[in-house]
Amino acid sequence: MVAKAKTELDISGMRAAGNAAASVLDMIGPHVQPGVTTERLNQICHEFIVDTLGCIPAPLGYTKSPHTPPFPKSICTSVNHVICHGIPTDRKGLKSGDIVNIDVTVIKDGYHGDTSKMFLVGEPAILASRLVKVTQECLYKGIETVRPGAFLGDIGNAIETHATRNRFSVVHEFCGHGIGRVFHDAPQVLHYGRAGTGSVLEEGMTFTIEPMINAGSRHLKVLPDGWTVVTKDHKLSAQWEHTILVTGRGYEVLTLRAEESFG
Repeated sequence: MVAKAKTELDISGMRAAGNAAASVLDMIGPHVQPGVTTERLNQICHEFIVDTLGCIPAPLGYTKSPHTPPFPKSICTSVNHVICHGIPTDRKGLKSGDIVNIDVTVIKDGYHGDTSKMFLVGEPAILASRLVKVTQECLYKGIETVRPGAFLGDIGNAIETHATRNRFSVVHEFCGHGIGRVFHDAPQVLHYGRAGTGSVLEEGMTFTIEPMINAGSRHLKVLPDGWTVVTKDHKLSAQWEHTILVTGRGYEVLTLRAEESFG
């Protein structure tokens, strides 16, 4: 089934979950500094999600298949050439020049809010800063196509067009997804494709848009832990994510942060 907010209760539940997820990213920002370990960031986020927000960290213990071990942490932290699903670790701290994606999904009263943000650590290189900026623009351009009667392909086309114009590549193997009471639901939201193709968007649909954009080729490999996805050429990757509600007139960004504005 396609994830859809069918009642006002569903919409308010998704808004609350989205707001909660966004607040985690607002909270963790000042802690993303040279020297901090991603495990420490995980600990801070876990305590905030559970103790302050009264929510459940959806990634903790999540399994995607019988052949993959449960995800062991409460957030994903993807540093530099890690595309997605990076597992927090205490092996070494972040260093100046790193870029890191922090991906947060919380469950509040049965509803999921899913969002991620790129953080620049210290003084990043020009390429890293540009990749992060263009990837965020790709997300926004994808969001701006959303309205009843539009097509899923419109989202992917807007993202792919902007990425390739800036000489970056779009990861094909991972995509956005329907979300609501279920973490990963239909539809799949590809970040590439042709406008005017794919399923038609309908009022009430709830899904994520989360483009993963690489500085080099789009190709990837999955590490032996079964989760961590890295660029095959070890060049940088960036990702931004929001949870979206299709409204009667267009869209609502359910995980909007105070620093952002749309419309």
